[in-house]
Amino acid sequence: MAKEEKKDLLSYIREGRTMTRQEELRLIVQLSIPSILAQLSSIVMFFIDASMVGHLGEKQSAAIGLVETTTWLFGGLTSAASLGFSVQVAHYIGANDFDKARRVLRQAFVCCTAWSLLLLACAIIVHSHLPFWLGGGADIARDASLYFLVFACAVPFFQLEGLCGSMLKCAGNMKVPSALNIAMCIMDVCLNYLFIFILNMGVLGAALGTFFAILITSLLMAWFLIFRSKELSLRGSNGSFRPKSDTVLTAIKIGAPMGFQQLLMGGAQIISTIIVAPLGNIAIAANSFAITVESLCYMPGYGIAEAATTLVGQGIGAGQKVLTRSFAYLSVALGIGVMTMMGILMFIFAPELMTLMSPVEGIIREGSQALRIEAFAEPMFAAAIVCNGVFIGAGDTLKPAMMNLFSMWAVRLTLAASLAPKYGLKGVWIAMAIELTFRGIIFLTRLFRGNWQKTLNS
Repeated sequence: MAKEEKKDLLSYIREGRTMTRQEELRLIVQLSIPSILAQLSSIVMFFIDASMVGHLGEKQSAAIGLVETTTWLFGGLTSAASLGFSVQVAHYIGANDFDKARRVLRQAFVCCTAWSLLLLACAIIVHSHLPFWLGGGADIARDASLYFLVFACAVPFFQLEGLCGSMLKCAGNMKVPSALNIAMCIMDVCLNYLFIFILNMGVLGAALGTFFAILITSLLMAWFLIFRSKELSLRGSNGSFRPKSDTVLTAIKIGAPMGFQQLLMGGAQIISTIIVAPLGNIAIAANSFAITVESLCYMPGYGIAEAATTLVGQGIGAGQKVLTRSFAYLSVALGIGVMTMMGILMFIFAPELMTLMSPVEGIIREGSQALRIEAFAEPMFAAAIVCNGVFIGAGDTLKPAMMNLFSMWAVRLTLAASLAPKYGLKGVWIAMAIELTFRGIIFLTRLFRGNWQKTLNS
């Protein structure tokens, strides 16, 4: 019954029917919950993975923590490619043009596969040099480069999983991608335990467990999209997989700013790692673990942002201007409320959460201090996350990307570089909290007064 109700509410958008504020909020929540659960399971996966590695020792924790931001960079670049096509699909579905949506999907498979293979080649070339470029010592370089190499081999499957999941979500199907992501997390934890402890493979085992979990999930996600999706199934549907200029150029227009943003944002996170590296292995590990713990706090924001992307995208495709704005404002308000509560819990239980990550007292102490600093930034971090989801759904990616980059490079890195020598890891996280607060303020300003709404009037 709940499934049918959600389906009816989504059809209201395409049919141009009016919705009450209560129905709008219910639809946002219904779309958000599966995505939040998937985000939660993913974070729990990283949490448990990090905890497993953390109990191997300080050096092993530092090895993974050193290259972690670079893996985020590659993941972000695959996500940008996927969204360049999936936003178009959301618009076509909102306009009830499912044939064009499938045409975009076919071309997306070809273009995104080529992109992921290019990323794989780049990662293989740099993997042995990367730990030294990031400021790591010889004592952790071998494990760090090996971990990154195995991750690189998973990039094409990570791209496939992200593309198929993004397409299903933009069609309004949050449950299947979320269920498969939860299954991936369970597989990852089980496989990591097998490889790390039973087979005694250490850091390499952590990488292999993640690789096989991503591989299996990507194939299942692709099978469901291609054969079972009501809106986007390609079974019995004829059409060319050859990329067309109109589709590819639109994907570049949407995805390129996000890809450039991911490149420079990932670069900024890597530089942040370089700033932390001279503080020692304790600081590297504490920084990495604290980031993992903090992700428990902001994962609801990303779940709500994905719902906002779907609703805004379909609303624009259907020409529902007033409804689309309402979805945007309600989603942002919900995200801020939920992440504020999560920030309060993180502040209270920071030491207990860090204790789960590592038994090393220095790591627990520095990580707890970092988390309590960051807790104050969570409301505005939520605003930035969900506003960005709104803008992506509108196909408005260039100016938000520039805002993200300015905030990260001009505010966070400048402050971190100046505060780290005097205050250590605490200074780096103070810089992060100030920057996230600033970012939330400028994104809220654009939401209420910016030009993203021009898309609604075009």
